[in-house]
Amino acid sequence: MAVFSFLGHWNDFLKPLIFLQTPDRLTLAVGIRWFTGRHGTEFHLMMAAAAVALVPIIITFFFAQKQFVRGIALTGMKG
Repeated sequence: MAVFSFLGHWNDFLKPLIFLQTPDRLTLAVGIRWFTGRHGTEFHLMMAAAAVALVPIIITFFFAQKQFVRGIALTGMKG
C-alpha cells in the first residue's frame, strides 16, 4: 500500500498544477510539463528530465521489492 501511495503522490499532476503558483515549488510531473512547454520538442532534454524523475521510483521499488512481490503473489491465493 505504501508503494502505491508513494507512486500516486509522486506522479500527481492536477493538484500541484492548481495550487502551486511559483516555478521553484513545482512537483516533478508539473515541472516536466513546464520544461516541455519552455523547450519545445527537444527530445534529448525531455528524456533526461524523465530519467531524473524516474530514479526515486526505481529506488523505492528496490527497497520495497520483497513486500511488493509478496503482495502480488498473495492476491492470487484463496484461503
